[in-house]
Amino acid sequence: MERLRKHIEEILPLSDEEFLLITTHFTKKRFKKGDYLVRIGETVPQMFFVVSGLLKLFYTDESGKDHILSFPREDWWETDYLAFNTMARAKINLQCLEASEILCITLKDYQNLCNKLPKLEHFFLEKATAGHIASQQRILSLLSSSTESRYEHLLRRYPSLLQRVSKTLLASYLGVSRETLSRLSS
Repeated sequence: MERLRKHIEEILPLSDEEFLLITTHFTKKRFKKGDYLVRIGETVPQMFFVVSGLLKLFYTDESGKDHILSFPREDWWETDYLAFNTMARAKINLQCLEASEILCITLKDYQNLCNKLPKLEHFFLEKATAGHIASQQRILSLLSSSTESRYEHLLRRYPSLLQRVSKTLLASYLGVSRETLSRLSS
């Protein structure tokens, strides 16, 4: 829970009492490599904060091909937000690439917590805005940047991913073949 406190306090200060209130709304879970937190077609009752570990958020198309949207890791919030917020069925998967420790919060607890501690709405707005900006930048990069530029950006922004993620998964994230990625990384 201390990692969560440090993460929140990067944006806003918390008293011990406020943080204690926050902790009562989360449950801690451990997942093994390969475990799913979210599966396409299922309901999504929780949002997740990654304490430790690495996940992949991905869409599987009708032909069975996976399209990786992101690699959530320490200090990231993730879920299928549309399904979580509207109680719809998931359209994307969230799977552990490493053993992971996750803090989970239900929509009801999330709403309750924001009602009891309104300043947390500011925190979640900041996180949502940053996530939205990152998503827009990723889409623009996929639409307008060369493969080389996308790869170089990945190296600069997330250098540790190269040690944690297979070239096959990195290629999927970049929208290229594994062979193309091998040429870029040699």
